Amino acid sequence: MHRRGFISGIAAAVGGSLLRPVSIGAAEAAPETTSVTLAKTPALCNAPQFIAEELLRAEGFTEIRFVETIEPESAIGAGKVDFSMSYASRFVAAIDAGEPVTLLGGIMVGCFELFGGDNVRSIGDLKGKTVGVQAIGSMPHTLVTLMAAQIGLDPKTDIRFVIDPKLKPIELFAAGKIDAFLGFPPEPQELRARKIGHVLVNTALDRPWSQYFCCLLAGNRDFVRKNPVASKGVLRAILKATDLCAGDPASAARQLVDRGFAQRYDYALQTLNDNPYDKWREYDPEDTLRFYALRLHEVGFIKASPQKIIADGTDWRFLNELKHELKA
Repeated sequence: MHRRGFISGIAAAVGGSLLRPVSIGAAEAAPETTSVTLAKTPALCNAPQFIAEELLRAEGFTEIRFVETIEPESAIGAGKVDFSMSYASRFVAAIDAGEPVTLLGGIMVGCFELFGGDNVRSIGDLKGKTVGVQAIGSMPHTLVTLMAAQIGLDPKTDIRFVIDPKLKPIELFAAGKIDAFLGFPPEPQELRARKIGHVLVNTALDRPWSQYFCCLLAGNRDFVRKNPVASKGVLRAILKATDLCAGDPASAARQLVDRGFAQRYDYALQTLNDNPYDKWREYDPEDTLRFYALRLHEVGFIKASPQKIIADGTDWRFLNELKHELKA
């Protein structure tokens, strides 16, 4: 899919508003900076920020860079990237730790799936079993902890989390060396293609996880404060790209492959078809932060209250304006 077709696809997905900047006030000024840096992560579900380059250029950005990282929330806090999507609980933890991160809006729902082996048919069956994670404190470790605690298990004593520096958790699961594994795209697509394991929890479909955003967009606090027009432009571009993922997943998947963010078109397309990208106007990101902050506080992962997390780490003014501007 070439640039002209991509632009046409997005224009159709967002009602023809692609190249029409709309003001913060009566008339929107040019962005304070024409340079922006985004995170490049292994997660295909972060597709909107990966395919937003042409949209960012339409907002006036001329220098658009991607920096590889597996911890985008930390990269934002350190100023290595200006903006990125990441899982809500990761941003809650970053704000609790004092990272200079400002959340701007919710992007999508779902993406993580918990797979079990033959001896695990439910979350309750994880008692006494092994779950592979990249590291203690990683997103999979955190989310499995929350899932287990929700049904009354004590994750500290009832589950044995396995870390192998030589093998990825998905490889351990495929080899039958662990009982369960929490993966993000394209890992679930790979397991299904290889007919390995079965899904215990799909956060795009199963409550309560499906009732909240999984991924939100955040910016570096100083960047957002100094560059409000540019920050709104970034959010606008990524929300339009989100609409394309929802409205024309085939075009979006082709862009992921063409731009080098995905190796396989079929996995990219399945990711976009499986995960809800049409909820950003409907769901409330503040509800998402409140939910995860409460759950994380209950298991001792954070100290701050939901109110403090929201007060310290959010700025919804651009999102509220764009909900009116980008009406379906």
